[in-house]
Amino acid sequence: MRGKLILGTIIMALAVGVCAHSATSAQSGSAPPLPRPDHIVMVIEENHSYSQIFDSPDAPYINRLATQGTVFTQSFGITHPSQPNYLALFSGSTQGITDNSCPHIFTTPNLGHALLAAGLTFAGYSEDLPSVGSLICSVGLYARKHNPWVDWQDSASNGLPATANVPMTSFPTDYTTLPTVSVIAPNQINDMHNGKDPEAIQTADRWLREHMDAYVQWAQEHNSLLIVTWDEDNGKEGNRIVTLFVGPMVQAGRYDQRITHYNVLRTIEDLYSLSHSGASTDATPITRIWKPAPRP
Repeated sequence: MRGKLILGTIIMALAVGVCAHSATSAQSGSAPPLPRPDHIVMVIEENHSYSQIFDSPDAPYINRLATQGTVFTQSFGITHPSQPNYLALFSGSTQGITDNSCPHIFTTPNLGHALLAAGLTFAGYSEDLPSVGSLICSVGLYARKHNPWVDWQDSASNGLPATANVPMTSFPTDYTTLPTVSVIAPNQINDMHNGKDPEAIQTADRWLREHMDAYVQWAQEHNSLLIVTWDEDNGKEGNRIVTLFVGPMVQAGRYDQRITHYNVLRTIEDLYSLSHSGASTDATPITRIWKPAPRP
């Protein structure tokens, strides 16, 4: 009897050791190869902290997305106010901008130009932009401070064509025609910028469901990815924001890797083997969230 107990103890110890080794290997082993999504759609929301959104009953659709994908529990904006965060996410730099002033023209490297230079495609979709290529600073609920790509439109170097700066009404319903990377800026009601909570959160959550849920469902069968992030928090949580990735290539769960807009930019660049822009050069790409590539 004593021999059986000793044998059982040894077997249990070995099993625990194997499990512990497997868990350690999963954390410390080499990351799976980066996927190459056919499309990325990134939606940028406004001015809310992580704790205002995650697990909030006022954001049921966003939290449903969170259960389907990767949630970063330590995601941070770069600064305040809005505009320099958008610039950071698009170009790896705040471009020295510390306010929401307008207009600005830049010639530095950026995500949109890098995609075009690699033979890929890019478009920025702004809700209530009055016309394709519009340079207006604001009209109605549209604000150029939330549209960074326009600041490189037709610039002397690293420029983007006016056709990459389009109204949200141009967002295709045939998702096979989407650009390689699309960035969406809802208007200042539908991005949580205007209004009081909880109505502001509820309105943006409904907008996201109405405009993105069909894409999310399509993306699951078409190697495509949705990113939802915020420009900055409400000034009360150290600029901690929600960032989530949803698509067939990500492993669902919560990840505590500390990331900023520069890490998100670097990751998109690396997914398509692009050149790096600004601070993304030194940023760590997001590598642990991807599912292993299917075996041939």
